[in-house]
Formats: sequence, C-alpha cells, structure tokens
Amino acid sequence: MRVKKQKRHRKAVRFYAACFGFREPFKVLCDGTFVHHLLLNKITPADIALANALGAPVKIFTTRCVLGELRSLGDSYAESLNAARNLLTARCDHEKRKSAVSCITRIIGENNSEHFFVATQDAELRKKFQKVPGVPLIYGLRNALFLEQPSAFQHQFVRSVEEDRSHMTDLEYKLLNVKKKNVAFEEAKDSSDANEDKNDGTFTVQAIQTNFRKKRDLKDTVQFKRKRAKGPNPLSCKKKKPRENTNNAASVKENGNGDTTVRSRNRKRKRSRKSKNVSKANV
Repeated sequence: MRVKKQKRHRKAVRFYAACFGFREPFKVLCDGTFVHHLLLNKITPADIALANALGAPVKIFTTRCVLGELRSLGDSYAESLNAARNLLTARCDHEKRKSAVSCITRIIGENNSEHFFVATQDAELRKKFQKVPGVPLIYGLRNALFLEQPSAFQHQFVRSVEEDRSHMTDLEYKLLNVKKKNVAFEEAKDSSDANEDKNDGTFTVQAIQTNFRKKRDLKDTVQFKRKRAKGPNPLSCKKKKPRENTNNAASVKENGNGDTTVRSRNRKRKRSRKSKNVSKANV
C-alpha cells in the first residue's frame, strides 16, 4: 500500500512539474486546520514529513490572516499558533484581517502564479481549488499525508492548452503569408536578373558567388596523395671512395719529333743474398 501511494504521489508531482512549471524546493501553503492536524497526530517535523510525501525538499508558508484566525480561536489552538509562527509568511497585502479561506484564495488567484501546494483539512476549500488549474492539494489522514491526484478539470485544461499551442494564431498566420510573398518576389527578381545577364553575356554577382562556393567546396574536399617510390635515405648509404688514377704512375716524355714515349717507373732492385754475403766478407 505504501509503495502504491508513493507511485501515485510521484506521478502527480511529475504532472504539475511538466505542465505547470513547478520546481524544487516546492512551496507549501498551510492553513490553521492543517497545522493543528500535524500537531494533533504528532506528524513532526513537518518539513520532513512533507518532503517524504512529495519526494523533494519543501518550504512551508502561512499567512498573517491564518495566524490571526488561530489567535482568535483561543487557548485550545495556542500550540498550533506557536508552531505556525515558526513558518515562513506569504505576503497577502490585506489591510484588515480576513478569513483563512478568502486569504488563501486571494493568494492562489486564477492560475496559482506562485506555484503553491495548498495544504488544508477543509474539504470545501479543496473542492473549490480542484477547479483552478495548477493547484496541487495536500491533506492529512490520521498520521499520514496524501497528495490528491489532478482533477478532470486540470487534465482538460492541459489538453486545451496543448491544442492551442499546436495551432497558429491570427497574427502568426498573417506574418507567414507576408513572408511567403516576400520570398516569392525575391525568387522572381533573381530569375529575371539571371536571364538578363545571360542575354548580355555578363556574369552577375550571384553567379560569381556560386562559382566561388564551388571552388571552395572543391578545395575543402579530401584529396588523397598517390604513393610513389622514393630514393634511399642518404644517411644510410656509404660514401663513394675516390678511384685511383693508374695513369699517374707513368710519366710521359716527349721526343724531339713530337712523339710521346712512356717512361717506366724506376724500381729499386732487390739485392740478392749473395751480394749481401760478399759485402759482409769484404768488411
């Protein structure tokens, strides 16, 4: 039972948040009957109890007219009066004190622009607010708090608003017709200018712009490079050794007749062992 109640409460909170713009922390406007019910059934602290019921942090408000009504009820509601004084005070702008019902009705107005959750034990007041769009209602039953489901009137109001949004207003329809006429006039003007330029053999600014856009698009396209064979890495190659010139070994000699003769290079003859031994003997 508790899980089903939490699901219903989350569903109702999502409805008011999506369709009427309620945001956290939620503001709860309490009257004297609700404050007295909380103290009588020991549902304290009130902010935690309401936060558990709505699934989000809350701020609890009351009005000066509600405080004045509790004060007028006597000593039996003195504890409720002290508890209500600790709550935040919503501005009602009443010069003279009014009843709690009329004060809360004045604050809520026609569409609950301040996005209040109304917490009350007054059944007639809850039935009255069921016909006002965007007014969530909270009441207590013994030691539990309940959030009423959106009424049929509120569902119908949301559907009508959605249908109105899907259709154009008279002003939007007129603006759309004017825009269509302007677009058709510009297209006709551009086509006539293009035909005249073709006949004259000249280029228009629009044609130049289109050509420029085409060139720019071609530049922006991805161009793949072909892989070609490359030479070897010069750092990994050995250096070439210089070739010895064999002709330097021979010297060229010119004759008187102008003929050239090649003179062989003088080589030292190796002395034989016998000559070495003879020289040693002489010594």
